[in-house]
Amino acid sequence: MLESIATLSGFIATIWISIGVYVAAKFYPNYDHANQFCSELGAAGSPTQKISPIINNYPLGVIFCLFGWALTQLNHSNQAITISGLLIIIHGIGTWIAGYYPMDKDPYTKSPTLNCKIHSWAGFVMLLSLLIAPIVIAFSPSSIYVPFWFRITSVVTVILAVYYLVKMAKAVKKKRLTGYYQRISYWVKLLWLSAFSLILIQV
Repeated sequence: MLESIATLSGFIATIWISIGVYVAAKFYPNYDHANQFCSELGAAGSPTQKISPIINNYPLGVIFCLFGWALTQLNHSNQAITISGLLIIIHGIGTWIAGYYPMDKDPYTKSPTLNCKIHSWAGFVMLLSLLIAPIVIAFSPSSIYVPFWFRITSVVTVILAVYYLVKMAKAVKKKRLTGYYQRISYWVKLLWLSAFSLILIQV
């Protein structure tokens, strides 16, 4: 039972965070999904500082770690899939840390607090781990768990994620559409995670 849930958790994570961000934003007056970061929902002093990590970060950390663990436990797997699983576990741990240490309410502050610095580093680790995981899978050996089309999908995922990450970096300078580009860049990787999860369920 646990293994089945763990295998499906990659798909569950995408559904969970999509609903979680939407629900948390309902408790944040005038929250703007297009122009505000997801992390602003849990920022210090925000209306949703306490509730956002409870809805999103803490359960999502568990879900990511479950899926990563499922990848490391596959029979007749290969090293690339195991490494990918470990990277997703790291992503889950980073999600916990980013939830526990809130960012500053002003995301553009020139003098961030220690909590904000820890949050930012956790976010950076999250970004890298879920960006490297599909790269590893793209170059993994042939396997029943990684069909050829999924390796191509992994390459496309990385290209799109990086493209919108660059767009987000430019948007930060203009302080406009940062949330929009952040969401696209992250959700592209989450869709990759969902696809991987659904493949494993069918094997």
